[in-house]
Amino acid sequence: MPAVERDPIYPGCQSVKRLVHVGGRNGHELLEDLKGSGVEINELGLALLSSPAFKASETRRSFVTIELTVRNLGSPQGATISAVYGMAKNLGLSLCPVELGPHLRLQYLDQPEGSWGQPESRHRAPPGSITIASGVLEEDDDFPKGFYLRRIKGALWLRGYRSDSGHIWSPEDRLIFCEDQK
Repeated sequence: MPAVERDPIYPGCQSVKRLVHVGGRNGHELLEDLKGSGVEINELGLALLSSPAFKASETRRSFVTIELTVRNLGSPQGATISAVYGMAKNLGLSLCPVELGPHLRLQYLDQPEGSWGQPESRHRAPPGSITIASGVLEEDDDFPKGFYLRRIKGALWLRGYRSDSGHIWSPEDRLIFCEDQK
């Protein structure tokens, strides 16, 4: 019987580790910071930031984040978000606070271009995007589920997205989790 080659799984796979500082800014202040830095934001991102459910920490704290693909979490065929989150938890990773999205966008300014020359994507994460793995603020399917980061034609974006629990995330989709704090 031939040997079965396993896909790499964190921490033995390609991943990007970042230290992200969050807190000390409410949703309105974060929106002003984003605008002042020239960051674009879509309507769904605005809905998240302006929601009464968006709670920002008053105290500053730091998180070590890990960016990796669904494939490198252990799913070469893709998976639902609950399965992706379960795989991450088994690897010692946790969900990020929702407020990490705008803070990371303000700190991660050299994101590579992701959309030029790529076909438009519908019902999946866009090429070059990085989704912040976080809990949802509202269970309503019409309310955005979280943030993702993109660079489109040179412009940095913080975007909100909608997705239902049955959506299958592609093996190439990139997500950011937090390392469990000891």
